Amino acid sequence: MENEHIINIKICQMRQSLQDLINEKQSLLDPEVIIASQKLDEALNEYHNLFKKVDK
Repeated sequence: MENEHIINIKICQMRQSLQDLINEKQSLLDPEVIIASQKLDEALNEYHNLFKKVDK
């Protein structure tokens, strides 16, 4: 599945970006960290929904 591969790459990149931000900022409550975390959550939900559709 091409979409699965693309979303998986996107998630890996987003996780790395979030980790970099966490290491850079002094607080997990920093607005940039929160936004990055929320975007990662959205991507993970998209990934989950993709498999949910495939299983049906």
